[in-house]
Amino acid sequence: MSQIINEPKYKNKLIQAIREQLEHRALWLYLLCDEARKKGLDPKEFASDAIKRCGLYQGNQLVKKGNTDSLKGLKKTLFTKPAQFVFEMDVLKSNDDELFIDFHYCPLVKAWQKIGCSDQEIAMLCDIAMCGDNGIGTCYNSVLDLPKCIAKGDDICSLRYHKK
Repeated sequence: MSQIINEPKYKNKLIQAIREQLEHRALWLYLLCDEARKKGLDPKEFASDAIKRCGLYQGNQLVKKGNTDSLKGLKKTLFTKPAQFVFEMDVLKSNDDELFIDFHYCPLVKAWQKIGCSDQEIAMLCDIAMCGDNGIGTCYNSVLDLPKCIAKGDDICSLRYHKK
């Protein structure tokens, strides 16, 4: 049983419905990795690359939508007010070259907890999922640091995008 503390403060029905969609996506990732393991494949050998490709696709779409590779543009197109409520985010810094956001809740971690993943499995699945965020960062000519991570037992996820 997971020892990770990951409880939402906001529990409105609409936000919960959106979180359930994200939990479903997390369930897909878990089941794909689980089936791969059953077939003798190491999920780390392919899942990270696949999820990064997804992030690259999404990142390119976001750059086109915002018509900029400014990290301020990333905040406007991806880390919108609705997303801020769902993940209980605090935007700490947002300018052309840096975007710092703290997440206080993660629906993906919640999904993995619900299906009984160990904390070690949750950390591995999060590492894979974060490859998408890294891919998005690549499209914004930036790198992503994650000094704190809910999936690894921290109280928040600290996403820190920096221009290269």
